[in-house]
Amino acid sequence: MRTTKRENKSGTVRYLHLAHNEWDPVKGRAVPKVLFTFGREDELDRDAIRRLVASLSRLLEPGEALAANTAPGLEYTGSVPFGGAYVLDHLWHRLKIDKIVGRVGQPKRGRPRDMTATERVLFALVANRALAPSSKLAAAEWITHDVHIDSLPEAGEQSCYRAMDWLHEVKDDLEKQVFDEVANLLNLEVDLLFFDTTSTYFELEEPDESVARDEKGHRRDDAGDEGQDVGDAAKPAGFRTHGKSKDSRDDLPQIVIGLAVTRDGIPVRVWSWPGNASDQTLIRQVKDDMRDWTLSKIVWVADRGFSSDRNRRYLRSGTDAYIIGEKLRTTSPEVKQALSRQGRYQDITGHMRVKEVRISDTERFVICHNPEAADRDQHMREQLVAQLQELIADTDKLSDFKRGELRGKIAAKPGLNRYLRITPAGKLRVDQTKVKAEENRDGKYLLRCSDPKLSAEDIARGYKALLEVERGWRDMKQVIDLRPVYHRLEERIRAHVLLCWLALLLIRIAETATGETWPRIRRELDRLHLGTFTGPTGTFQQVTTPTKPQQDLLAKLGIPAPTQIAGLQPTPR
Repeated sequence: MRTTKRENKSGTVRYLHLAHNEWDPVKGRAVPKVLFTFGREDELDRDAIRRLVASLSRLLEPGEALAANTAPGLEYTGSVPFGGAYVLDHLWHRLKIDKIVGRVGQPKRGRPRDMTATERVLFALVANRALAPSSKLAAAEWITHDVHIDSLPEAGEQSCYRAMDWLHEVKDDLEKQVFDEVANLLNLEVDLLFFDTTSTYFELEEPDESVARDEKGHRRDDAGDEGQDVGDAAKPAGFRTHGKSKDSRDDLPQIVIGLAVTRDGIPVRVWSWPGNASDQTLIRQVKDDMRDWTLSKIVWVADRGFSSDRNRRYLRSGTDAYIIGEKLRTTSPEVKQALSRQGRYQDITGHMRVKEVRISDTERFVICHNPEAADRDQHMREQLVAQLQELIADTDKLSDFKRGELRGKIAAKPGLNRYLRITPAGKLRVDQTKVKAEENRDGKYLLRCSDPKLSAEDIARGYKALLEVERGWRDMKQVIDLRPVYHRLEERIRAHVLLCWLALLLIRIAETATGETWPRIRRELDRLHLGTFTGPTGTFQQVTTPTKPQQDLLAKLGIPAPTQIAGLQPTPR
């Protein structure tokens, strides 16, 4: 800022200019160049200056904007992201998880424990999964140096591990009480519960040593703590062990994780099992666990991996019912009969038609047809058949050994092998019968339902909402970073999964309230910073002024704007 003076009849008048020094090679010195003139100092529009400064500050990083507006005599020492943890903390308290942590795990006799420190560390670990997923050692550094967590200025690695160990001990009580608060707050509809499993692998050379386990996958020495029946038949298995990987990593040890969500995508409960657990047995345990929550009638919605006859009988016991996908490529006479029945489809959306088929007194079958998916299926099949025809062209001239070699290569490609036919003479042909059978399945999927009152449309829409579980897995793996898991102890791994579940719960509530995705919410809120300043009288912390997008997010979430001054520490006298 440059000032010039002029003399007139009323005296000396000062003018203010925005100037920039430029090097003048002729004069051999820096010469000020006026960029803008603000006019007379005594007639200066100070409100306009404030608006200009605020506008220019938006071009800076939040911390730099605070530093640019620092008053004389104060030193700006740095800033950390503030908005993301601030919002998550408000949601945490709104769900009363802080109070739940203070209640569960208290001794039945003697002095109650002070759970304040544990609750703060636990929240910080959940916030870390949602904002900056990392190992627990890195999370402790993040809590101490890279974020502002209310009432938690710093945390050590051991305090993080102690909080995780405590979380594992109180898992069942905590999940139940958190669900009760979420159900009351959001008025959840739990008439439909969607369940699915996934796996996460560990880059280990060897799986965990096998130990005796009960039918629910818990170690026998944990059975009393977990409320399990120690009389169950022991099934030796390591926790991180080989199984059918859903990440296509059968070569590495893994664990299996189950997730139940509501029709709105709110995660209700999470389970962890040894890596060799079978989907066919898990859903029965899940139903038993949810029965302990004394919910009203539930319609279970699950994928075709859970469609065994025993599972279906178990799910419809009591007042519950199910909607389960069926495999179209199966030898089941019921499925074949359902697909062969004639009848009209009912249009329910622009991309979905349904047809109900009655072939049983206890179950209903609904065939769903998506015309767009049918076109895609036809296109893919035509490409595969054309590729197969090209591979087997002129193979009649090959020797039996060469044809067998080619047949082995095709067998390794399920898409091509599906349409391959071997003649009695060993010749390779396209199986037109299978091509025709696949045409009949284009764009279709088949559903079983045991509820007599649901309409065919409700059955189809209910199963389609199973995508909410898949979205939960996608966010757990890509947004919250479920893996890599930096733990080797089974209890810590289970606690890590619980932390991811709590983080997913908070971000789903934020997404439901704002209509925005969590990555976008997180990116916007992380621009709200907390700066630290020091001066002769002490140190204080100031929050940057919320921008219009940040104000809109806070308003949708029903969270008040943060106070500008977040902390003040006078200099000791």
